Amino acid sequence: MAQVETLRAYRFALDPTSAQLADLNRHAGAARWAFNYALGVKVAAHRRWRAQVDALVAAGVPEAQARKSVKVPVPGSQAIKKELNALKGDSRIDPELPDGFHGPHRPCPWWHEVSTYAFQSAFIDADRAWGNWLDSLTGRRAGGPVGYPRFKRKGRARDSFRLHHDVKRPTIRLDGYRRLLLPRLGSIRIHDSGKRLARLIAKGHAVIQSVTISRGGNRWYASVLAKVTQEIPDKPTRAQAERGTVGVDWGISHLATLSQPLDPADPGSIHVANPRHLDQWTRQLAKAQRALSRTERGSKRRVKAARKVGAIQHRIAQRRASTVHLLTKKLATRFAAVAVEDLNVRGMSTSARGTVEQPGRRVRQKAGLNRAILDAAPGELRRQLTYKTSWYGSNLAVLDRWHPSSKTCSSCGSAKPKLTLSERVFHCPTCGLAIDRDHNAAINIARHAVPLVEGDVNARRSPTPTASGQAGRAARQKREGPPPGGSPRRE
Repeated sequence: MAQVETLRAYRFALDPTSAQLADLNRHAGAARWAFNYALGVKVAAHRRWRAQVDALVAAGVPEAQARKSVKVPVPGSQAIKKELNALKGDSRIDPELPDGFHGPHRPCPWWHEVSTYAFQSAFIDADRAWGNWLDSLTGRRAGGPVGYPRFKRKGRARDSFRLHHDVKRPTIRLDGYRRLLLPRLGSIRIHDSGKRLARLIAKGHAVIQSVTISRGGNRWYASVLAKVTQEIPDKPTRAQAERGTVGVDWGISHLATLSQPLDPADPGSIHVANPRHLDQWTRQLAKAQRALSRTERGSKRRVKAARKVGAIQHRIAQRRASTVHLLTKKLATRFAAVAVEDLNVRGMSTSARGTVEQPGRRVRQKAGLNRAILDAAPGELRRQLTYKTSWYGSNLAVLDRWHPSSKTCSSCGSAKPKLTLSERVFHCPTCGLAIDRDHNAAINIARHAVPLVEGDVNARRSPTPTASGQAGRAARQKREGPPPGGSPRRE
């Protein structure tokens, strides 16, 4: 066992009063406004830079030289915060001031009604969004391309905000086991019990760093981020070592097929059933969405109908998350190593519509397959296994995505040249083995997967950029240009 400090989030469902509910909406609106304000300042600087570059190009200067010569700094969060503090003034009514000097003429006359951390965290989020686009544009960010940062629209963007505090003088803390004390919001009742976090804090094993308040469906949630000192096993337990490595073949007919039973007493537990949460709520969701489409924009009935659609979608997401959490917890705690495939989920769920010149085939069937793929959440399964295996003393191993795990015989190792998707039983022409196709793949995954080393997760998760991807990134950079002043952190 090793004492390790880690950041862990404890999520609680809130039960606010009507007054507290209004305060939560006010804080979320302020955070959305602050994000848009900060992003607007950055976009304005970028447009000034673009205009100056275009002027030089029109004068005959080569574009590459014009880009290097024009320097327009992009304000960061601290500069924007300082500028806003000078502009916002005081919105409280002073009888000695004329009417023209009161709050309505300030950019945010209601600033004193919300916590200042709602503004500051939104400024930081705008910096991160701008930095992600810049890193993606220049090739420093792995994964798919990140688009130009967009403004948050009311009703479309997720309602959320983040609050910080001084850990030496905490203002975010548990008020007993069933209430959470937040600055400017007061003590809010929580549905769950905070006993586990409260006991860690009382023992000095946890310190609250921040809290993120978000709305999901018709509920508000508080995600309390704490720095926790916990014991991390440096090796698998005896029970885990006896079970060894388990291969996990993700699928749709079954959520997962394992190389060995999840429960030794139940041989049939090599298959983990797929609950298909989206299919269970398809009729209710379609009915609610039809009702929403019949309402008039801006009406109260549309707001009510949208809340009903959001509540159904949130219920589906919650049940899907619970299923994945239960499965990943069992895998991480019962085996010494968990082996998975490096799946390209984005490529698997790409639309088959094609183009006007070359339209796709079987588009409707592919759309249904994409929904089933995303409903099974293979990316979330991989993400949770990445950190849970490190918590419980097990290891994560990853199989290269191009390895023919389904076509290779798990007994003799010979590979079939062709295997159609309709063949659910693998028949080996060499040794005569007949085995379930997914079970055969799970055994091969467990046998050939390579254990991840620390710091190598992102490298194995994202493929090497292809020539076409680099060309696309270069084209975007030529079209949009890098943000003026380079990094958004420079002021």
